[in-house]
Amino acid sequence: MTFVLVVDDDPAILRTLSINLRARDYDVETAGDGRSALQIVDERMPDVVLLDLGLPDLDGVAVLKQLRSFTQVPVIVVSARSEPDDKVEALDLGADDFITKPFSIEELLARVRAATRRAGVENPGLTVDVDGLTLDVTDSRASRDGVDIHLTPIEWRIVEILVQHRGRLVRQVDLLRTVWGPTYERQTNYLRVHLGSIRRKLERDPAHPVLFVTEAGLGYRFAPRLTAQP
Repeated sequence: MTFVLVVDDDPAILRTLSINLRARDYDVETAGDGRSALQIVDERMPDVVLLDLGLPDLDGVAVLKQLRSFTQVPVIVVSARSEPDDKVEALDLGADDFITKPFSIEELLARVRAATRRAGVENPGLTVDVDGLTLDVTDSRASRDGVDIHLTPIEWRIVEILVQHRGRLVRQVDLLRTVWGPTYERQTNYLRVHLGSIRRKLERDPAHPVLFVTEAGLGYRFAPRLTAQP
């Protein structure tokens, strides 16, 4: 399910967008100011952000700059500002699209679909190379420094889910439900055992993991950006 973060200081717009997005099976969270938006992103990376520029604390431009300092998540600016300079600035800073208020819901939804499609095209396949480790999730092949590593089918399924959501928190309940089914949502010990095995096989230092990271009480995150990059 595509996760959309809507950032706007107008409660009516938040409510309207939430209703329309959820009616089309999007997972939605809302934020009424920039700091709240950045906190949500830190806890759970969205698939697309709808960002107003006129926020009460951090200006939307400042939020966009902070987002682009660590993520390329698609950002669609939704703003009452209609001057060409505002659009140019937002796009130059890394916004993927700009739509002016008032707007058509159908047009906005089409732009959300387009943004998520483009993001998918930019990240084709599931292959990761980091710190000597190569993960070809599509073909279930792993190696470190040229030496093949064997993972079980369940381990590959967990790795696949985490890599698909790279950089984003995947909650325990979602992992359990996806890998084992809805009746296993409370079996968190399953995850501890299998993540322990995955780390022993894939981390350079399993006692201090930097790829498959635990968010205590919440879930897990595949976070290759925490390692040294070439």
